[in-house]
Formats: sequence, C-alpha cells, structure tokens
Amino acid sequence: MSGAALDADAARDLVVELVSTPSPSGEEDACAAELVEFFEAHGREAWRDDAGNVRAPADDAVLLTSHVDTVPGDIPVEVRDGELWGRGSVDAKGSLAAMAAAAVETGVSFAGVVGEEVDSRGARHLIEDRDAPDAVVNGEPSGWEGITLGYRGLLAGRYVATSEQGHSSRPDENAIQSAIKWWSAVESEFEPDEWAPVFEQVTPKPTVMEGGSTPDGLSVEATMEVQLRVPPKFTPGEVREMADGHLNGGTVNWYDTVHPVMQSPRNPVARAFRAAIRGTGGDPTMLRKTGTSDMNVFARVWDCPMVTYGPGDSDLDHAPNEHLALAEFDRSVEVLERVADRLQS
Repeated sequence: MSGAALDADAARDLVVELVSTPSPSGEEDACAAELVEFFEAHGREAWRDDAGNVRAPADDAVLLTSHVDTVPGDIPVEVRDGELWGRGSVDAKGSLAAMAAAAVETGVSFAGVVGEEVDSRGARHLIEDRDAPDAVVNGEPSGWEGITLGYRGLLAGRYVATSEQGHSSRPDENAIQSAIKWWSAVESEFEPDEWAPVFEQVTPKPTVMEGGSTPDGLSVEATMEVQLRVPPKFTPGEVREMADGHLNGGTVNWYDTVHPVMQSPRNPVARAFRAAIRGTGGDPTMLRKTGTSDMNVFARVWDCPMVTYGPGDSDLDHAPNEHLALAEFDRSVEVLERVADRLQS
C-alpha cells in the first residue's frame, strides 16, 4: 500500500498537539481522537477498538505501535530552544507521533495502544484481536540512534501474614516480623552481583508495606506489595518458586506476570534499523532495558521479529523535566520511514 506525503511541519505539529493533550492512563480518549483525526486527514482509515486503541491497519509488512497513555504529572507544554517540554514528550508521545507520521508516509500498519503505564491492557487486547504482522516496531524512547532488543520481565505480588496479638515483650514472631524475615530472605536469594549487568539479574523491590493491630485488637496483620524484575535467563515461574521457598507463615498472591524478551540483533527489523540509522548519519547502538514494555506482551504471542525504538532520553521517563529535542524527533521519523520502506521491499 502506498503512503501519503506529509508537509514538512506535519509530524512536528502532531507531536506538539499530542503532548498538549493530557492522556494519563484511563483518560486517553481526547488524545486518541487527535490520532484518528490525523490519519483521516491524510486519507487513512482509523478507528478506536473495544479497548480504546487507535487502529490504522494497512501493509502488515510492519506494525508501528506505541502507547497513548502517560503517567500523571502536569508539566507546562512549550517549545523552547528547539525542545518540546511536557508530560509524555519522551514517554512516549515522541515515539507515537513519529510512528504515526511514518505510517502515513509509507503506508504501513499503525496502532496506538492504551494502558501501557498500568497493565498493558491495550497491547493485550491487540494480540487477541488481530493476527501477527510480519514484523513489529514498538515505540519507546531509545534515542534516535538506539535500538532496544531486550526487556526484563516482571513478577508482582501481595504478601499477607496474620498473627495473634500479644505483648511486645513476648518472643513469639508476629506478622510484621514474618514479612520482614521473608523479604530479607528473598533479597538474600537475589543478592546483587557487582560483576554482572543489571539486565542479567533479578531485582527485588518492595513497593508498599503496611502492618499493625487489626481494628478489633485481637490480631496483627502485615501486607507487602512486591515486584521482582526477571532477566531472560529465568522464567517468572522459576523466580516465583525461589521466592515462595522462603515463605514462613505468610502467603503471596502473585497477580501480575510479564515474561522477559530478548530479540536477536540479526533479525530483519534490527538489520533494517542499523542500515537506516547509518543512512541518516548515525551510529547504531544495541540496547537492553531493565524494565518492561509492551514488546514483552507482543513477543509472548506473536512469532515475528521485533525491536523497540523511539526518540528521546529514557532517563527523562516520568521525570518532572521531561522534554524532547525536536531535531532528534525529525531524525527518528526519517529512520522509521527508511525501516518501513526496507521491510516492505
């Protein structure tokens, strides 16, 4: 399918408009409407699916996809000294706008998904609702010369323990002590190795901890929300077994599992990016990220080559000074167009 030519400022206008339209997770409607309008204005059919994703299917030689939602945070939107400031400029509306522009120019498929910052519900709906494309480019900041090939997975759970109320002078272990002891054992199990990259290690992190007497004064309760980042050498199930092996009276409800992903640097999409980045004067860099992204979701179901790519410095994700250099954004659009053209040939 052939694309439609964009005028020189159309992509920049789109990214400014998207960043100017707040879209914290669960409130993506207005921003998604802007995307639909952009595609329709350039002769492409686009619509919202049942999950709220923006869908603009076309040539499935490659699916360009990024997320519409952002984390909360009010950063005044302005263009200053060639930089676009505002929530989502880096994570990930720069990627979203660059992919929309490249999809229009080259005639490839596009999806703007919702809920990535919370539970990836948009990506999960997408893999259930459509067949796998021939290739995927997922949009997250990597820098215009960077190509992300891998992400760690995630295991998240809630530990709960209860014990009888008793005087603090008694030696019996209470629920709070049980929780502390369990988590200390988990941290010891996955003690950091200073000689190994973080990407290759399990990182355990408690995110919430509460404990104390119950309202009736008869028991002591402790709850702890925990997350463990899972490298490709483990499955979430294996990490779960190791963590469960240290339980000492409490229980854990493991409620979220995301499998790690590691793509080959020799897959067709990675090769296309290396050629495109060099062709625009850059020096391609292969990256591995310690967090997770929608690529983890896509790779679990779709057996096709994929990478993650997008403009911006990922150190500015969720930051109060989030901003994107517009010259870098322009370069990323050019790279994406070259990649799509190569994968269509």
